[in-house]
Amino acid sequence: MKAFAQKPGLGALLLCLGMATAQAAPDMVVVGYGGAGQKAQDVAVFQPFSAQDNSKLIQSEYNGEMARIKVMVDTGHVDWDVVQIEGPDLMRGCDEGMYEQLDWAKLGHADQLIPEAAQACGSAALVWSVAIAYDRNKLAKAPTSWADFWDVKTYPGKRGLRKRAVYNLEFALMADGVKVEDVYKVLATPQGVDRAFAKLSELKPYIQWWEAGAQPAQWLTAGDVVMTSTYSGRIAAAAQAGAPLAVVWPGSLYGMDYWAIIKGSKHVAQAKRLIAYANQPEVQVRYVQQIPYGPTNTQAAAALDPGLAQWVPTSRQNLQGALSMDVAFWVDHGYELEERFNAWASK
Repeated sequence: MKAFAQKPGLGALLLCLGMATAQAAPDMVVVGYGGAGQKAQDVAVFQPFSAQDNSKLIQSEYNGEMARIKVMVDTGHVDWDVVQIEGPDLMRGCDEGMYEQLDWAKLGHADQLIPEAAQACGSAALVWSVAIAYDRNKLAKAPTSWADFWDVKTYPGKRGLRKRAVYNLEFALMADGVKVEDVYKVLATPQGVDRAFAKLSELKPYIQWWEAGAQPAQWLTAGDVVMTSTYSGRIAAAAQAGAPLAVVWPGSLYGMDYWAIIKGSKHVAQAKRLIAYANQPEVQVRYVQQIPYGPTNTQAAAALDPGLAQWVPTSRQNLQGALSMDVAFWVDHGYELEERFNAWASK
């Protein structure tokens, strides 16, 4: 999980061009976000697929740099094949011709998938959720909302937030009293954007910015922050391993990551077989057993053990008071809001 497209600077483009001159790898390269999530994919998806398909794949990881993918496509030097990306990046990149089109009649399982999972250029890999997390042993009173997250008098100390506009603008509005169902209505107005940035400014002296998905759980365990936004699956994995960490589900924001095949890949047929394999219900159950992100196959969701389902973002109880990401909003406004955020954060 993740990042939205950013306009590449000259230095980034030169770096990307240098890296993209390498010949396409002899084996398919699959790129994810690393950490516990990719380890789970390796066990549940990549290794079993390679054994069944009698093929090899190479894994790599990134933080969602769309600039590098764009340079690959533009120059024709494509050294990645399958990438894990968020919805807005998929939608924007598909429109720009950066990804291969998928034929769902041939891939199969589309009728088993949740709404919006089967896209023209992508197949949903998982349902993620970004929520508040905290250490139960370090807070006498559990936080219950983003208003609590902003309450530095009751809960003194640092807060962890991802260093992006996305998520944070939604959370700031909820902290300022906007109802979940009205968040994107408010954010779609200039006054709403100003309101979100003003609320973020209140908390700015207390913010510790994270960029990698593994950092929030590490910071909570080390006591570097008292609360943090986080991908719920990371906290679930830590809690299942014995860490006293908890998630606040009301006010969480959820969406999907997708598998996409980069245009110009030399391993398109193998990549499509991987995507079809990953959509099978038994494969998704195996993945959720490794890390509790939401499955995209409805048959997999129905087969989950209740003890595991409590950590899954799409479980009925966890969807109460949760906000579904408006992908179209971020496709339309992502560039301008991220630019404004970067300018604000640098001050």
